[in-house]
Amino acid sequence: MKRLILALCLTLSTISTVFAANSGKADPRSMTFPELRFVIPKAERIVLECGMPVYLLRDTELPIISMTAMVRTGSIHDPATKSGLAHMTGSAMRSGGAGSLVPEKLDDELDFMASSVESSIAADMGTVSLTSLSKNADRSLQIFCDVLLHPDFNEKRLELIRKHLIEGLRRQNDDPKEIADREIIRAIYSGHPLGAVPTFASVNAITRQDVIDFHRRFFRVDNMILAVSGDFERSDMIRTLNAAFGKKPTSASPEPGEVPQPANAYKAETLYGRKAVNQTVIRMGHLGLIKDSPDIYAVRILDYILGGSFTSRLTMEIRTNQGLAYNVDSHFDIGRRFTGTFIAETETKAESTAKTIGLMREIISGMTKAEVSDQELKSAKEYIINSFMFGFTSPAAIVTQRARLEFYNYPDTYLESYRGNIAAVTKQDVLSAARKHLKPEAFKIVVVGDASAFDKPLTTFGTVREVDLQQNPDRSEK
Repeated sequence: MKRLILALCLTLSTISTVFAANSGKADPRSMTFPELRFVIPKAERIVLECGMPVYLLRDTELPIISMTAMVRTGSIHDPATKSGLAHMTGSAMRSGGAGSLVPEKLDDELDFMASSVESSIAADMGTVSLTSLSKNADRSLQIFCDVLLHPDFNEKRLELIRKHLIEGLRRQNDDPKEIADREIIRAIYSGHPLGAVPTFASVNAITRQDVIDFHRRFFRVDNMILAVSGDFERSDMIRTLNAAFGKKPTSASPEPGEVPQPANAYKAETLYGRKAVNQTVIRMGHLGLIKDSPDIYAVRILDYILGGSFTSRLTMEIRTNQGLAYNVDSHFDIGRRFTGTFIAETETKAESTAKTIGLMREIISGMTKAEVSDQELKSAKEYIINSFMFGFTSPAAIVTQRARLEFYNYPDTYLESYRGNIAAVTKQDVLSAARKHLKPEAFKIVVVGDASAFDKPLTTFGTVREVDLQQNPDRSEK
């Protein structure tokens, strides 16, 4: 690990020297750097007696042990009438007590040991993580396993989580950016679980038994992967993990149920959120692609050139040349299990709303009409390849990266071949990927602001559907 940190320092030193040598003259679009050589750190993969894959990386530099369990679950499995169930389950696993410890005792014991155990459930993954001093690892691991496999879901703590979630729903329309971010995802994933958001009714419908059943359905040793790093002896750690997780379950893990891919239907739509603010929030996009697409490397290059850097086309034109916005960017969020999204975003003064929307669409369309320049391609490749090493800055990051790749069924050689695949992308590849995956004529456009001050009506971009931002909590709200 010291060698990795030294390599990072040497690289940054080289870059600093180049900047210093060209002080006042350097153009970030034409600067050159020496080739960066970096060997990807390895992690050992073993399989416990219970059948759980574990990635191990020993590092004695600090007397700390870190663990992360990745569980195949997620809010995509929430029942339609109980959206928010996964979130409540993930929160209550840690805060609601576990094993023989009531919530207050669990909090106190972890604090006394300076250990941390956290749990959460996102869209397509649940995680429980542990950080502990090596001397307290045995007891911390016991608590970690109880939170992971034997949470108590204390009723009072569960109600507190419900109240926090409801309070978040009350405030969800306070921030125009949060409104736009929520509505663009709902529009892109309309009719799919990825587009579902909790409501007052759905949160209030969730019972403690629902939470228990959700946990029991997914949190099994045959439905998770573990990443372990830090100061430990290999043989002792394997023995401890086998003792903690036991033998292979005698009964088969229940089928989680198949969640279909989002419908790949591109249809333009303009949504308006009425908000009495001076600045307009703009989001636009549509479905993107999934990790299995052969275009992912060309799309990474496209991302950087279009809206993923301070010298991107969107930034240079809309911010630098036109002065229409402070921040503007775009990004393909490449899906791991489900088709991801392409979203472009910015905020501008109300009087330049239509101009900014039109210019963003025009710039994005330009990616589909002509090849990128040699300099754009070169700069994108250098940035992506040279920044690759920063994903491996700690033992925990390294081992978690390896476990995550298996969790999402990436090819075994994905990391080793990544830089080579980026380097092999051509200008024609980028153009082909843009024509295939960018469809500005089918954008979902979300605009939050004061339409009375817009430079042109939103109907310029098609039929407008207004988003209802009125709060209508259920009368039975707790």
